[in-house]
Amino acid sequence: MGEIQDPSLYSLYSFPSPSSSPPPPSPFLYPPRPSPPPLRLSQGHLTLLSTCPRKFQYVIVEQLGSPNPPEEQEKLNQGSRFHLLLQQWQLDLPVESFVQEDPQLNGWFQGFLQAVPQILTLNSNHQTGEHNELYQSEHQRALEFQGYLLTVVYDLLISNPHQARILDWKTYPRPRNVQWLKQNWQTRLYPFVLAETSPYAPEQISMVYWFFQSQSNDSSPQSLLFQYDRAQHEQTRQDLTHLLTQLTHWLERYYTGEPFPQTSIDALACQECSFAVRCDRISPQRKNFTTASNTSEAASHPELPLPLTLPALADIEEIPL
Repeated sequence: MGEIQDPSLYSLYSFPSPSSSPPPPSPFLYPPRPSPPPLRLSQGHLTLLSTCPRKFQYVIVEQLGSPNPPEEQEKLNQGSRFHLLLQQWQLDLPVESFVQEDPQLNGWFQGFLQAVPQILTLNSNHQTGEHNELYQSEHQRALEFQGYLLTVVYDLLISNPHQARILDWKTYPRPRNVQWLKQNWQTRLYPFVLAETSPYAPEQISMVYWFFQSQSNDSSPQSLLFQYDRAQHEQTRQDLTHLLTQLTHWLERYYTGEPFPQTSIDALACQECSFAVRCDRISPQRKNFTTASNTSEAASHPELPLPLTLPALADIEEIPL
């Protein structure tokens, strides 16, 4: 076959000439590594971060953890079953298998049924089933904020063209300290995300907690209503910005070898924390045992384990071989 005469064909087929230098590597051979997805943060994560950044590091960043005590785990399981029961009921699915096998669950459910006209309404006339009201069970929303993904799950969201109400089921008694619940991250984050991801103004949003575990013989559930407004919304925005800016800084320092800061040494959170030993935050009672394991004080606290004490080297007898 004859020789190619047209020099333009060399560029068409990218034939390098012997005297030319090799072409630079194509950027398409090594595509840029995709950035990791934003860290998902729930109200529980924000509470943990606010309570103790070091524990957030252990549980969320390093994925460390320990099993819950059996009593606490059973309460969590019971709460999960109740949430599933109400979801089944709202979907018109059978619920007999739930309530027949569990008297506690049945008691909560009967209390819910008695209060349905009050629970499932946005108006004071206790009329349910209006055509312009939308009921969304286990409704999920997400908001990207400060480089993180804030996630919420509403047990029930009731809405109409004029207002929206977030409902949350609790299987423990109504707390006496209402202010504590008002400042809780769940009470603050849930309406914040709804206001940021929907047409509703903050003043059109409210949140109601329903407590189904009664403190008396009365089986009627109790509730707490929190009305949202613009001032709360802007305060939550400021607090979120501050907290997540701190988180970004702590993560940057963490990847250079510096751990997250610890909570105050006087914080009650350390007393029952499973990472107390890892953080060198052993309670004063336990520290006393390191020097007085055989004293009357140790005998008066049998529920606390005795420390492991090793004899001095000079006191160890030599064993002949």
